[in-house]
Amino acid sequence: MLIDRGMYSLKFKVTTSTCDSEGRLKLYSALQMMQDCSEMWIDSEPGVKKYFEEQNMTQLLATRQVEIIRVPEYKEELTVTSTVYGMKPMFGFRNTFIYDAQGKACYKTWSMGAFVDKSAGKLKRVDDATIASMKLEPQLEMNYKERRIILPKTEGEVMEPIKVLRADIDYNRHLNNANYIRMAMELLPESFVVRGLRVEYRIAAKLFDVLTPTLYKTDDGIIISLSLGKEVCALMEFCTA
Repeated sequence: MLIDRGMYSLKFKVTTSTCDSEGRLKLYSALQMMQDCSEMWIDSEPGVKKYFEEQNMTQLLATRQVEIIRVPEYKEELTVTSTVYGMKPMFGFRNTFIYDAQGKACYKTWSMGAFVDKSAGKLKRVDDATIASMKLEPQLEMNYKERRIILPKTEGEVMEPIKVLRADIDYNRHLNNANYIRMAMELLPESFVVRGLRVEYRIAAKLFDVLTPTLYKTDDGIIISLSLGKEVCALMEFCTA
């Protein structure tokens, strides 16, 4: 663990529980590493942490883009680093990168988080003084794409429903962000190689919700939506390049 004001890093190792059948780091496991580091980042900004505690606020992930440079293998040593490069009253923007032992990026990501009142479950503004106190880092180099995912005009293929189980829920009492990806990846063709990912989170699914997946094929890959009734909970675009 490395804490520097405005930056937070965690050390990981690719272990058996994080590997796929080929001994390579699962994307789901990589996302969990990123998520852990991003969540712990607030320890690098004590003033922001105190403000969020006093205001009974939290940050929920609204969107994430992942650029996969290289998939690490079993026993590799990794460093995950999270920094904030932009802050608005109701949204924050961060880079979270995973580096190998040589300091080369394996995964490059940017994400946007929404600031939410825990009790009301609604967006809540951060005051100007807290924003001004933040230490912002430079926006890191990667292939930035649009936040919004646009569905094709063609009809998608509706798949078997998926039930949200107790193991899927995190401390916010919602379906954990990485578990949306895990569920969706089970629907991809076995030969599909994910090189990039975009996720748009809309409505948080909760315990025992039954989600309907719909799969759309595009020129760049596959888009999967997970819906609760008529409401889309998450849109995920898996790209092959």
